[in-house]
Amino acid sequence: MSTTSVIVIIVVAVVVVLVGAWLLMRRQREHHRAEAASIRDRAAEQEVEIGQREARAEEIAAKSRAAEAEADAKAAQAEQLAQQANVHRNDAADSRADLDKEWERADKVDPDTKSGQSPDST
Repeated sequence: MSTTSVIVIIVVAVVVVLVGAWLLMRRQREHHRAEAASIRDRAAEQEVEIGQREARAEEIAAKSRAAEAEADAKAAQAEQLAQQANVHRNDAADSRADLDKEWERADKVDPDTKSGQSPDST
């Protein structure tokens, strides 16, 4: 074999190797593009689902805030009613004390009661 033939064979072999490498890299790039497209498709599907979850979470949070505000209003109303009940209870106790004094006074004035007892307790 001549030197020229060896050089031609080496050049052809190098070209074949380079073309093979180029084709392999091209195939890998296409595979990666397809894989990326598949990942993007799945992500787009998840985007809708996650958006719905986020909307649901915000809706529930809004309901929670409304319920909390309502509970605060009810607590304030309960506190106000408790204060009113205490005022009425104190007024009733004062009235009861005044009434008891009237009963005692009536018993003292009544000549038919013996030593401060009412005539009904005979």
